[in-house]
Amino acid sequence: MIPQSFISDLLNRVDIVDVVGRYVQLKKGGANFMGLCPFHNEKSPSFTVSPTKQFYHCFGCGAHGTSIGFLIEYSGMGFVDAVKDLAQSVGMVVPDADDRIPPAQRAQMQAQSMALSEAMSVACDYYRAQLRTAPQAIAYLKGRGLTGEIAARFGLGYAPGGWDNLRAVFPDYEAVALVEAGLIIDRVDEEGHKTKRYDRFRDRVMFPIRNTKGQVIAFGGRIMDQGEPKYLNSPETPLFSKGSELYGLFEARQAIRDAGYVLVTEGYMDVVALAQMGFPQAVATLGTACTPTHVQKLLRQTDDVIFSFDGDKAGRRAARRALEACLPHVSDNKTIKFLFLPAEHDPDSYIREHGAPAFEQQVQEAMPLSQFLLREVAGEHDLGEPEGRARTQFDAKPLLQAMAPSALRLQIVRGLAGMTQSTPAEIEGLFELAKPVSVARRAPPRAGRPEPVGLELQLVRHLVAHPALALEIDASALAAFAALGPSAAERLGQLVQMGCALGQHGGFAALAQQLKEQGGEYDAIISEIAAEPESDVEAVRVFTHGAIRQIKGDALKAELNALAGSGLSAAEIGARYREISAQLDQLQREAEAERANR
Repeated sequence: MIPQSFISDLLNRVDIVDVVGRYVQLKKGGANFMGLCPFHNEKSPSFTVSPTKQFYHCFGCGAHGTSIGFLIEYSGMGFVDAVKDLAQSVGMVVPDADDRIPPAQRAQMQAQSMALSEAMSVACDYYRAQLRTAPQAIAYLKGRGLTGEIAARFGLGYAPGGWDNLRAVFPDYEAVALVEAGLIIDRVDEEGHKTKRYDRFRDRVMFPIRNTKGQVIAFGGRIMDQGEPKYLNSPETPLFSKGSELYGLFEARQAIRDAGYVLVTEGYMDVVALAQMGFPQAVATLGTACTPTHVQKLLRQTDDVIFSFDGDKAGRRAARRALEACLPHVSDNKTIKFLFLPAEHDPDSYIREHGAPAFEQQVQEAMPLSQFLLREVAGEHDLGEPEGRARTQFDAKPLLQAMAPSALRLQIVRGLAGMTQSTPAEIEGLFELAKPVSVARRAPPRAGRPEPVGLELQLVRHLVAHPALALEIDASALAAFAALGPSAAERLGQLVQMGCALGQHGGFAALAQQLKEQGGEYDAIISEIAAEPESDVEAVRVFTHGAIRQIKGDALKAELNALAGSGLSAAEIGARYREISAQLDQLQREAEAERANR
């Protein structure tokens, strides 16, 4: 787990204007920067980035967050990856409690990663340059209906024939990094001695594969004539794991948001051809089955995923593997569908033969996951016979067990029960499903804390906007918060504790990121603060001190009024009366001193 102190330090070092500016064109507008929101379509800019708050906010769609949140939402990174990316940009190393790698070894690993990234970038530039002078490769791409514009968008290139063309590109052709990056192959004899070194990719159209940051991490090479393999991919490297990456995701991110869904295909050419024909929201798996990691990445980008598979047997097998990868991530607010084209077509050939409107119709009529699952488990079993129904249930059991309890799982259970002449409760009991939905009596939801109002709301807003103020709140103030009620005392105590933990340099962005990780209780307040001009911290400090004095004074006066009926002796009442009066006088002196110092 990454320490919160590191997150705070990181957000203090990075500049959100630089982070967002890599992806959004920003212009100075008063104290803030403005641009078109990358999270929804708009023609006039309502997206603001505040350098003082280190926070972004869109007045159109309400999107807001820190530099970390922006990378997560825009690039589809996980939290840890976003933190590591930002840390690397400012020369920080993310601490890891489970990290046992010595610092020297870690530095060596980082140097290796940089060397591999540089090698891939140089190779990509070389292949792109070679395409301009390769008439046969240009003719092949034109024959597939691609324009120069689309080839440039995806960075397509050409690896010439010959065994060692990269020798002219890399001064040290014998460098270990070239083998580790998958650009070069070392041939060895039976005794393990290297006998020859040669280029992996030769006489192929090259498709660079990028990660979510846009860095080239691998290549796919397509042969232009007959031969095997038709596609040659980079091997697994320290930069590239094909079970984690999706071709075209970097290029498709904005199109996915615009379209509202992502289309997952099986090949490079499908992605490029679909982009050419008006479907730039397409991505592809990299010569491997769809994995749960792929599904996670896709669902970070959009709530609607459509898998497109060829209609042949191989396509059906791929669809079944994608279904299994999706099940652990299925939820009621996500929609996953499966598109099956006629057996003789892939997306590239179908859209060229039938046109974009016909393909759009196919997309609209894609099969929902629930329907595909039930069709898969039914297979060719005879549902008119007990054996067929039992076999259907047997095949369905591991699939339903992979799903989390949800309304969608219940709907599938009900569908299966109807097919197999059972009840939903019988299915859930027979399958030993976690947290059965159909038979469980749900307890009423626990009410959350009441929304803050009045003085509590003002204090909450100030402690969120200026976390360092928490360092000025002492134990007596925390005790006085009880006068506002148990919920208020708990909330204000939590904010004071978090603000103190962030320290003197703790800022709004760091606390907002921490609160966001804990849930959505403070989302509305954070959004309001992000949308407002920067408040005067000195004025806020004066108000906060005054509010705390008011709370303390009101609590003391209430106790004073209740002394007569407290059951104490006359002497005890007198002593307590004098103590309370002295404390009220002290509060009055503090207020006068603060007014005199203004």
